Amino acid sequence: MTPLDRLHARVERLGMPLCLGIDPHPDRLPAGLGHDAGGIERFARGLIEAAAEQVVAVKINVAFFEAFGSAGWAALERVRADIPEDLFCILDAKRGDIDTTAERYAAGLFGHLAADAVTLSPYLGEDAIEPFLAHPGRVVYVLARTSNPSAGRIQELRAGEAPVHRHVAQWVAERWTHGRVGLVVGATAPAEMAALRAAVPGPAFLVPGVGAQGGDLDAATRHCHGEWAPGVVSVSRAIAEASRETDWERAAAAAASALGARMREAVLHSDASPAHATHHGGS
Repeated sequence: MTPLDRLHARVERLGMPLCLGIDPHPDRLPAGLGHDAGGIERFARGLIEAAAEQVVAVKINVAFFEAFGSAGWAALERVRADIPEDLFCILDAKRGDIDTTAERYAAGLFGHLAADAVTLSPYLGEDAIEPFLAHPGRVVYVLARTSNPSAGRIQELRAGEAPVHRHVAQWVAERWTHGRVGLVVGATAPAEMAALRAAVPGPAFLVPGVGAQGGDLDAATRHCHGEWAPGVVSVSRAIAEASRETDWERAAAAAASALGARMREAVLHSDASPAHATHHGGS
């Protein structure tokens, strides 16, 4: 099965698109965990074990591991290797560089770490994207309208008749129609997300910003799936920080279960069921 095959099967089985986001800041770890590479590894492993049955994917922000140098990189390798095979693994790296550099980034993230998907910046054009797509079946999500507070500073600038993020989305939808290139679209801008989905029905959306950032869960669930591939809605702190006491694993499991139930309810009241998405399987 290709990565998209596995994601599609998981979305169909669970009936919703919840993705566990892992952003283990050492200053925000639960009681009893060290503020070092060992602490973030223990935390990441615990979150995955707690929430694995409740989610369709895991998204790991690699910066929180890279910050610890070789020890952090080794921890990332071990965490990635232990993610259950049926879970879609996204490495949130936001890379973007010329083609030769992008090739080496892809070798590390798709080759060495065996990610199913990565996040990429669109700023350097096709040169930054195509080397990743040279890895058969793997998926990339290109930053379009992100969830951070200052995202609109650049992404909402008008370029002709449309904002920059709309141009990015249309470029992706026109350039890559095989389902392996999706878009990062934040739940904190639900109107823009709805407009993007109407403008580009094909690509899947990776939607961050639900939970601690206050994004719209219902809108994220309705709009994440594209005609070419299923989307995912990533939640980090609302699961990871459900408790910072010794019961944090039980609290994370309960939070993931509750979020999944809310997403299933949103699916029931939406035409955006994953069953409606055309499945290309990452061809």
